[in-house]
Amino acid sequence: MTSETLRITEIFYSLQGETRTSGLPTVFIRLTGCPLRCNWCDTEYAFHGGERMTLDAIVAEVRRHQARYVTVTGGEPLAQPNCVPLLHRLADEGFEVSLETSGALSLADVDPRVVKVMDLKAPGSGEVSRNLYENISYLDAKDQVKFVIADRTDYEWSVSKLIEYQLEQRVSDVLFSPVANVLKPERLAQWILNDHLNVRFQLQLHRIIWGDKAGV
Repeated sequence: MTSETLRITEIFYSLQGETRTSGLPTVFIRLTGCPLRCNWCDTEYAFHGGERMTLDAIVAEVRRHQARYVTVTGGEPLAQPNCVPLLHRLADEGFEVSLETSGALSLADVDPRVVKVMDLKAPGSGEVSRNLYENISYLDAKDQVKFVIADRTDYEWSVSKLIEYQLEQRVSDVLFSPVANVLKPERLAQWILNDHLNVRFQLQLHRIIWGDKAGV
């Protein structure tokens, strides 16, 4: 038993909508709070509020859904220090755990068993200055880097970082996503093809299925 707690916006069972495990049934633990304010953020409802839960209660709720995959997300989950022991606990329980993070806070203490899905914030996010590039050194072959792209400037910036940090050689997947309702998916797809990039184009599967709402 542990008395460590986290403020939780929601825990829900759905299909993974992004990343390498897209389409797989997954339990999502959405932590409350985020120090960033990206222009295109689609989880502003997680900035405030939430319910304080112990790690024991969180793990019990995850177990109830009988899923293999668990994603810890936000907000920015690492903004709460007890996110780190939660990740460790979930890995100890035998789940395949992923962490969705903005890349603005240190990954140094994240359990090495956890798949890190780290954003690099492009200029269109309004938060490009918050990228903590030293985090790239904590990524390995099981991890993923995501770029959310609003326009051609964002795209060219993302390609420059792909090359500068040799991300194709460092992580399993580099993910390029268009900002919903801002950049047409077919335009980003064609840019990727034109430049022969070895990246994974992705759309938000959960939004395609259920629309833009919480808990999916």
